[in-house]
Amino acid sequence: MNKNINSPEFNDNRKYDYSNFSTEDRVEYSLITELIPEQSKVIDLGCGNGSLMKLLERKNCTTTGIELSESGVEVCRSKALNVIKGGIDSSLPFTENEFDFSVCNVTIQMVMYPEILIQEMKRISGKQIVSFPNFGFFKNRFEFLFSGGMPESMLFGYKWYNTGHIHQLSIKDFYELVNRVEGLRILEMKFVKTNSIIKNLLMEKFPNLFLILPVFLMEKISL
Repeated sequence: MNKNINSPEFNDNRKYDYSNFSTEDRVEYSLITELIPEQSKVIDLGCGNGSLMKLLERKNCTTTGIELSESGVEVCRSKALNVIKGGIDSSLPFTENEFDFSVCNVTIQMVMYPEILIQEMKRISGKQIVSFPNFGFFKNRFEFLFSGGMPESMLFGYKWYNTGHIHQLSIKDFYELVNRVEGLRILEMKFVKTNSIIKNLLMEKFPNLFLILPVFLMEKISL
């Protein structure tokens, strides 16, 4: 049996333990790396075990990571990655525009202050990449409508009371947050395509209903 770090059977996403999960291959990694040119200076916020950072290093990018989990920091440092232990939703120890790109991959829904996270990403980098599970997905809507309880389709085996996903959001919610923060422009929204033309068309035309995992590319703009 392949162990999945995101399964409550093998881990707790309120306090990840990366000791037995030194690498991870996620479907959205290829989308993120495609958005970042070679030799870019990148910070990965909530970098986990550093798998994405290692992929970016193959593009000769200079990477820095921040990770709250002690085991995640240890795994990253064992790979000779430059990683700082700490949270990502408070003032970050970097100067304005210190990075070309800041990345927050499937972590924004797990922090206490998502708005501060986005504000700090805007401050420290010219471009920002954010991905998250879209809680507006149609299966969640049907499940809530017919069961009256917290949808579990995208809790990945967890319950509402034991998941680290404390700020579930939809694509519509994310647009609202970006507008609230101000000074950011969404350039592109990417997603992993399937072999079905119909599914791909539905995800493109109605993303808030049919997309599971959007990947947003943004840039800082002058107000």
